[in-house]
Amino acid sequence: MLFFFLFVRLNLAQDATQAPPRSGRDLNVPVTDADDARDRLTRDMAKKAAKERAASLKLDTDKLVKLSVELKQYVDKTDENVLSVDVIKKAEEIEKLAKSVKDKMKGPN
Repeated sequence: MLFFFLFVRLNLAQDATQAPPRSGRDLNVPVTDADDARDRLTRDMAKKAAKERAASLKLDTDKLVKLSVELKQYVDKTDENVLSVDVIKKAEEIEKLAKSVKDKMKGPN
């Protein structure tokens, strides 16, 4: 009986000293509630970020349409000999916003 107890005790001590591998989801590592909660939280955060990015893209594209209409109106008011400073500023604003929209569409990297 004493031999059996020592044998079990040694095996438990040996198992406790070996660190389990934590690379991803190994089949040998049991899934815990903490892992599930962390995965769920990560998915929820990614979904929320995607929704916020989509809402921001919608607002920015709406603003691009508005700025484009304003630019068209400015251009219509000018003649072929005079280019308004407002037209140049508006075009630069559109260019900056368009680049921002393009970067947001690429997603987080």
